[in-house]
Amino acid sequence: MSLTLSDVTRIAKLAQLEMSEQQTATALDQLNGIFALAEQMQAVDTDGVAPLSHPLAAHMNNIALRLREDVATEANRRDDYQAVAPKTQDGLYLVPKVIE
Repeated sequence: MSLTLSDVTRIAKLAQLEMSEQQTATALDQLNGIFALAEQMQAVDTDGVAPLSHPLAAHMNNIALRLREDVATEANRRDDYQAVAPKTQDGLYLVPKVIE
């Protein structure tokens, strides 16, 4: 897929961008370069290649991910928050029906 100068002009108009002819020509070259790169990447056969969990996983073993433990750090204050609500039931807020 490649764009024409009129395509870039139309896209700029839709995006409400004011571009000179030189800027439009530069943008055309850059966008067509991006599309060419995307076509090259889609042409690569990736059948049988397992997805990586980390960008460096193919080159390094046992990468330590810097993720925190999934532990609740806040106190449960549901009762405090719901004490000021007009109506609650079983820990849920009750609201009037809006859609019939």
